[in-house]
Parts: sequence; C-alpha cells; structure tokens
Amino acid sequence: MKKTLITLVVAVPVYVLTNVLDQNQDEVWKLIVSLVIGGAALIIQYMNDFENRLKEMETGQRDRIREMKESLASHNREMNENLVSHNREMEDVVNTSFARINEATRLFSQMGRSVLRPDGVAELAHSATRVGLLGTEIMSSFARDEINRLALLMEGLTKRSAESRGENHDWLLGLTNCTKSTIDATSTIVDRDFWTSEPGRRYLLAQRDAIKLRQVRVRRLFIVNEPEHVEDELTALCENQNALGIEARVVVLSQVPEHARLGPTSDFVIFDGALCYEVEQDLRQVNVKTTLDAREDHVDPCAKWFEELWEASR
Repeated sequence: MKKTLITLVVAVPVYVLTNVLDQNQDEVWKLIVSLVIGGAALIIQYMNDFENRLKEMETGQRDRIREMKESLASHNREMNENLVSHNREMEDVVNTSFARINEATRLFSQMGRSVLRPDGVAELAHSATRVGLLGTEIMSSFARDEINRLALLMEGLTKRSAESRGENHDWLLGLTNCTKSTIDATSTIVDRDFWTSEPGRRYLLAQRDAIKLRQVRVRRLFIVNEPEHVEDELTALCENQNALGIEARVVVLSQVPEHARLGPTSDFVIFDGALCYEVEQDLRQVNVKTTLDAREDHVDPCAKWFEELWEASR
C-alpha cells in the first residue's frame, strides 16, 4: 500500500508537469511518461527494500556466525578445561600408583634384608583382600580391626615397647614358641588360679615343647611374702612343673636381703634375655595391662633382680 501511494505521488506530478511543459503532445505519450517514471519509482522502492533485506540477512548471518564462533570457543575452552582436569586426575592417579608401587617395592626390599618372610606379608595382604570381597560385614569389620591391632603392635615394636589391655595370652604363647634359649619368669599369688585354667595349661605345654624340642631352659620363681605362705598347694604346683622339665622354685621375700626385695612389683617373663613380658595389676589384684618391653634399661634390671632371687630361693 505504501509503495502504491509513493508511485502515485511520483506519477501524478509528472503527468501534470508534462501537461504544463508540453501541451502539444498527445495524452497517450504524457500517460506513458508518467507510468514509466512511476514504475521506475516503484522499482527503486523494491530495490531499496531488497537491499535493506539483504543487509539484514548479512547482519543476521554475521551475528549467527559470531554466536557460533563464541559458542565453539566456549565449548573448546570447556573441553580444554575438562581435558586439563582429566589429565591432572590421571597424573595424580599415576603418581599415586607409582608411589604405592615404590612404597611396596621399598617395603619388600627391606623385608628381604630383615628376618621377616616377604611371602608371609604378601599372604596377609591377599587374605585380607579376599575377606573384604566376601561381602560379610561382620567378617570384614573384624578383619579390619585385627589388621589395625597388628599394625599398632608392629608400630609399638619398632619403638621396642607395646601394650595390650588385660592379660594377653596370645602374646605369651607366641613368645614361648619363638624362644631359642631361656625363659625366666616370676609368679605371685595373683597367678595361682592361672595354672589350672585352659590358657595356663596351653602355656605349660608350650614350655614343655620348648624344653624338649629346642633345649630351652625354663626357670620359674614363685614369690611369697612369708614362710607360712608356702602351702602344700604351692609345693605341689612346683613339683608338677618340675615334672615338665621346668626349674621351679619358691622364694620368700621376708628371708632375702633387703636390697633383693626392691624389684618389680608385677609378674614378668624374660624371653631369651632380651624381651620382657610384664603383667600389671590394679588395686583389686586384677590383671589390667600387658606390656612388651625390649629396652635394655628395662630388661637388664629385671634380669638382675631375677638372678638375685633365684640364688636366694629354695
């Protein structure tokens, strides 16, 4: 509609102008001139519209291309960031894996130079892994606690001292089975019921085997305070242990020199003259803690005190 009006506005003035300028021309020629000029004006409008639309298309195309470039650049940046992050994660995984491999290699190398069996440690790791794969929560938890307990024991032994709550009969039996030469032990009235218990019987059998199979010398001092405490039950206990090959004696503290009474107040067992197994009692005479101590400044005084009491015993 707009274009038609513009065409009429151009054509009518041209027609009027031709009439004014040249009145001799016929009407057909004047009309043709007006139509030609009006058509030209209409064509020019369409060409102008086409140019405008072409510019709009070019502008829209440039905008779309720019948006595509920006989107592609953003996508590339994101991909690069993800790739860098992935590479870092892979690098961390690889570094961690190599660190573990190096640590495992170092540990096995150290075990190869020590008295520990590398195959035993490897079997422990494999067994722990298989237990974890069984899917039983109670077994996995128990295995985890046992490994943690063993790790704490090993850490303590590196410092030549370790502790356990209560009286640890497993340590007692294990050390007896590992002894090569001597076992020197004291026993007070606190231990009297121990010898008739199941752990006590297994302990005596382990000592009997150590004497027979490895020629280990086992000495035990039963310590009492007064002569009247040497009862028939204690005498029979000594005789039974002597029958197993154990050198069992009774020492009365009131009959030994004063300096010989100032020894440890807890029962102890010295294995191979190098490791002291010591049981600590509370005020109720209940065994509350077991200590392993391989420090010379602790073992040597215990060994010296044992020898003094052994010489004063009967």
